[in-house]
Amino acid sequence: MKLRSILAGAVLAASAAFAAQAETWKLAVTDVEGMERLQLEWGPFKDALEAATGESFEFFAVNSRTAAAEALRGETVDFVVSGPAEYVVINKLTKATPLIGLGRPDYHCAIIVRADSGINVPADLKGKKVAFGDIGSTSNMLCPMQVLADHGVDPVNDLEKTHTSRNIAHEALKAGDVDAIGSNAGSWLNVRAKETELPYGFFKMIARSGDLPNDMIMVGAHVPADKAELVKTAILENKAEIIAGITAHEENDKYVGMDLVAIEDSAYDYVRSMYSNAGFPQFDKFIGD
Repeated sequence: MKLRSILAGAVLAASAAFAAQAETWKLAVTDVEGMERLQLEWGPFKDALEAATGESFEFFAVNSRTAAAEALRGETVDFVVSGPAEYVVINKLTKATPLIGLGRPDYHCAIIVRADSGINVPADLKGKKVAFGDIGSTSNMLCPMQVLADHGVDPVNDLEKTHTSRNIAHEALKAGDVDAIGSNAGSWLNVRAKETELPYGFFKMIARSGDLPNDMIMVGAHVPADKAELVKTAILENKAEIIAGITAHEENDKYVGMDLVAIEDSAYDYVRSMYSNAGFPQFDKFIGD
């Protein structure tokens, strides 16, 4: 009898230990490689998240978007901070869903040309050379391509495309080596602002997108719905502290002025359209990987 009680006690202790362990959630950020950077750039966010939710979170470092998807599929990570283009693929591969939108201010893209180019509307770019940003980037590739498609230009077949960094693309446009660039509008304006030797009207935007779907915190399909709702509600009820945590490090300056909002999967249908117009209609793999 005594032995049975001891065994029962051991089982209960093991169960309690497992339950306590299960409340520690793993958190990844798709565009931050290495545990040291995670701790430095997102540590204040994790601290604010724990204070708001009463739950424990541990960082899970991933070295690629694919690694984040595999970790979600293998249930070794629970929550992931990611961008819209990454989300569309991860959702297709893992059934993860958006939990909280990270509402970035002025998050849209534009098509930029030289003012003296004679190019006035997107249709004028047919047969021309256009530079886009990193392959797979939401605001520097997919969005500009979608803008062109919205104006009747097939970004796959009507253009001579190249992909390069924003600064190199800007210099190429300035020199006339490309006819246009497709870029995150706010980021390009920051580059443009440094061109003090040029008249302000040297460049012009001939098309712009609307505000893009938000970056987000997504949740794995394996996380219980009540726990996901707890985290969601706590974040929305403690916005100021969570935002302060996210924007504490200068690497996250793109989020300064942000809001945190509830978000649904349907908000990303426009990004799925971007994939289709860029020639990747299945959106089941990361472009460029």
